[in-house]
Amino acid sequence: MPLKLVHRPKSPYWIMRGTVRGQSIEETTGTSNKEAAEAIRIQRETEILTESVYGKKATVTFAVAAIDYLEHGSGEGRFLKPLADHFGTTLLREIEQHAIDLAGKKLYPKAGPATLNRQVYTPMAAILRHAARKGWCPVPTLARPKQPKGKVRWMKSEEADRLIDACAPHLRPLVVFMLYTGARAGEAVWLDWSNVDLNKARVTFPKTKNGEPRSVPLHPRVVEELRKPNRRNGAVFVTHKGVPYERPDPDNDVDTSAGTRIGSAFFGACKRAGLGWTLPDKGGRSVFKTDITPHVCRHTWASWHYQANRDFTKLQELGGWKTLAMVMRYAHTNVETHSESINALPWGKSGDQTGNEPKRAA
Repeated sequence: MPLKLVHRPKSPYWIMRGTVRGQSIEETTGTSNKEAAEAIRIQRETEILTESVYGKKATVTFAVAAIDYLEHGSGEGRFLKPLADHFGTTLLREIEQHAIDLAGKKLYPKAGPATLNRQVYTPMAAILRHAARKGWCPVPTLARPKQPKGKVRWMKSEEADRLIDACAPHLRPLVVFMLYTGARAGEAVWLDWSNVDLNKARVTFPKTKNGEPRSVPLHPRVVEELRKPNRRNGAVFVTHKGVPYERPDPDNDVDTSAGTRIGSAFFGACKRAGLGWTLPDKGGRSVFKTDITPHVCRHTWASWHYQANRDFTKLQELGGWKTLAMVMRYAHTNVETHSESINALPWGKSGDQTGNEPKRAA
């Protein structure tokens, strides 16, 4: 029996009722307009018939998959709204590489590869993988925009000390904390005292980038800085006005970085510390530039840790990286520490002619 439109007592909306391909249906159209309700009835009946013949893959939309992902998936919906508005009722089977590429260009026309990966390709891949596990679409294989390989900038201890000494009073403890814990800016800027134990010299980051909480021992220099204020409740770090740093605006997809909260103060400290260079602008005036950002503090901590311990596994665990490959880059920033192993190599017959070749055991 095909679907028919009927009225329920005390409801202004038309109801679809009937049996299609052995499936009993009684659903509201959500409208009291009969013409609109009839269009919805036809669409729903076609959907049921299509699904019964070709399976669920033929009828699931992006909106359905996105909602199910938020309700039952393990990810967050931080960048989903623009994507949901763009794809909406598009069927999953119609969303392929070209459609996602076009969505990225339309939603973020001026964005670079890193932003597109973070705000388009990563959430799209997560939703499509979730849908694939449900049997709604094939497992996605997406080509992402290639990001240029950046040089890992880190500070030597002398540079770090200059930066710390140049920090404004409110910024100093935060910079010391990031340099000696490897905390990401977001983990540090919005840290709460409930996650800090000065007696045990330990901090816990309950919410991290990779979704797993982690704890890090506190260096004595950090403990010393954190003992200075009398506050032990609420935000650990505050602005120059003595108030907690503002949280991201959930309705503004551009407002994503905690580093922007401290960017001006951090840049000023770099300038006072002389950690950068000056270039003339179009008007001939000198403009200060620096390659040190708040995230460089994390690179610095990782480089120092590897230099002191030579332990990738421990560094990965403390830093909260998902893969060992992400940690390996810090070995390349410390090549000078391997000079002894290079100097120990034999000269050979065509080597030193002054008789200084290392003696070999008989």
